[in-house]
Amino acid sequence: MSTVQAKYDEAILKAEKGDLDEAVKLLTALAEESPDYALAHAALARYHSKLENHEQAVNHAEKVCELESEDPFSYVAKSIICIEAGDKTGAEDARAQALRLQWQQQMSDSETNEESSDE
Repeated sequence: MSTVQAKYDEAILKAEKGDLDEAVKLLTALAEESPDYALAHAALARYHSKLENHEQAVNHAEKVCELESEDPFSYVAKSIICIEAGDKTGAEDARAQALRLQWQQQMSDSETNEESSDE
């Protein structure tokens, strides 16, 4: 198991045991050390939201979308974080982006299926 994964797992265990502050501390250090590790930012978004640190939660959710820009779930998660932060416009925008990405993936999948059935 990589050191990054071990640090992430340790933080998640802290959160599962109810120590969100310590989990946030560990995940913040991990995100600073490995800024492209999307899972750390996703967990930080969730835990900051639970702690009602909404601005930080939205910032981390945006970072996840930046890192995983082709993943509709990133935008669904951001939408939820925005709702919890009281940002209706941000939530609607993130949901719309998630739907666009899902539609694009479905169109791409159907084109691939049509091409393989033509062979």
